[in-house]
Amino acid sequence: MFKKLGVVALSTGLVLSGLSLSTADAAKPENPGNGNAKGNNGKVENVIFMIPDGFSADYASNYRVYKGEEAVWDSHLKGMFTTHSADYDVTDSAAAGTAMATGEKTNNGTIGIDPEGNELTSILEASEENGKSSGLVATSTISHATPAAFVANVEDRNNETEIARQLVSSDVDVMLGGGKNNFLPESVGGNQEELNLIEQAEEQGFNLVETRDELLDIDEINVENGERLLGLFADEALTPELHRGETEEPSLGEMTKTAIDILEEDKDGFFLVVEGSQIDWAGHDNDAAWAMSDVAAFEQAVEEAINFAEEDGKTLVVVAGDHDTGGMTTGANGSLDLNADVLQNVTATGDYMATQLNEDRSNVREVVETYTGLTLTEQEIQGIQEADDPAFAINTVVSDYALVGWTSTNHTGADIPVYAYGPQSEQFVGFYDNTDLPKIIADIMKLK
Repeated sequence: MFKKLGVVALSTGLVLSGLSLSTADAAKPENPGNGNAKGNNGKVENVIFMIPDGFSADYASNYRVYKGEEAVWDSHLKGMFTTHSADYDVTDSAAAGTAMATGEKTNNGTIGIDPEGNELTSILEASEENGKSSGLVATSTISHATPAAFVANVEDRNNETEIARQLVSSDVDVMLGGGKNNFLPESVGGNQEELNLIEQAEEQGFNLVETRDELLDIDEINVENGERLLGLFADEALTPELHRGETEEPSLGEMTKTAIDILEEDKDGFFLVVEGSQIDWAGHDNDAAWAMSDVAAFEQAVEEAINFAEEDGKTLVVVAGDHDTGGMTTGANGSLDLNADVLQNVTATGDYMATQLNEDRSNVREVVETYTGLTLTEQEIQGIQEADDPAFAINTVVSDYALVGWTSTNHTGADIPVYAYGPQSEQFVGFYDNTDLPKIIADIMKLK
C-alpha cells in the first residue's frame, strides 16, 4: 500500500483548527502563464472548487472525441495528483472528499474525521471563519459524500440524515442539489426519525426552492444580511442528464450560476464547491453515454465559473476529480481509432433501457435502436436477452460500438489531472497528493 508520497515538501505554518494546511512547495515556473486576462499573480477573493466525481484523464480524452473539440478545461491543465486513502490504495469518495476538503488522509467511508477519530476543519469552513460566504452544489443528494466532506464530521458516509442535520446547522449560505427526503421526518415520508430540517432551515434564514423555475425566478438574496438559499429539487438524487429534460430540475450549470450570483454579493468573497456527482455513477455502471452526457453538463457549469472569473479578475477556479471510476480507456477491441462521438445519439441510460424490455426480452432490438440508433447483431441481442444484468449488458454493447473500454466497475487508483484558471493558477503546476490541493488554495487565499 502506498504511504504518503514524498514528492512534495510542505512549507509555511498556516493552520486550520490546529491542523497544518501549508502549501506544497513544488517547483514553480519562472515565467507563469497568463491564467487570467487580468493578471495571474493577483489577489484571490473567491474560489470555485469544481469536482467531477470519478473523472480522470481517459474521461477527458473520450470526452474530447464525444464533443468533437477541446473541452473548456483542456487549455488550463496544470498538474496531476495521487488519490489513495489512509487505509487503501484505492479511495472512496468519502476519504477522497475529506482529503480534498481538509488536507488530511482518512479511512474509506469516513467524512471529516481522521483515522484517530479527530474532527477535521475544511477549507470551506476556514474561508467562512475569514468572513467569506460559502456554497455547495451537487447533482447527488446534497448530503452525499463529496459535498458533505466540506462541512460534516461523521464516521459513516451513509449516515446522510446526520449529515443533513449538520448541513442545516452549518454556516453554508447556498446549498443546491437533491436529497429532500433526508431533511424531512418519517411522518411525511422522509428519512429523519422526527426532525423537520426544512422547517428548521427556514427558521434560520434559508429560502427554499424545489423546481427549476423557482430557482431561476428567485428574488435577490442578500447573504450579508443573513439570507440563505436551500434548493432541494428531488427526493433523492437528481435525474441523470440524459433524462433531465423530462423533469422540473435545474441543470448543474444553472445551479452553479445562481450560486455565484448570490455569493458574489459578499464583499469579502466566497468559497463555492460544485460537484458533477453522477459521472461516477455512470462509471460504476460502465455506461459510457451517461458518463459523457454528465461530463457535458459539468462542462457547462465550468463555463459559468470561468466566465465569471474572467470578468471578475479575482476568482480562482480549480477543477479536479476525486478519483477515477471504472477504469475507462480510450480505444477498445484493438482499434487505433476512437469512436466516442456515437454516444451523442444515445438518449437514455442503460438502466432505463432495461426497464423498457418486456418479460421475455423479445424487444431488445427495438428498445436499443430507439434509444441509441444502433443496429445490433443477433449475437449482441442474444447476449442481452440471456444476461443476468441486462442494463450492464446493454452498456457493454454501447461501449463496444463507441470503442470505449472499461477495466472495473469500481474506483481505480489512477492519478487525476488538476485544471486551474485565474489568479495564481500556476501554483498548481506539478505532481501532488490530493491532500495538497486545499493547502495550495489556503496559501493562495492567505487564510488566517
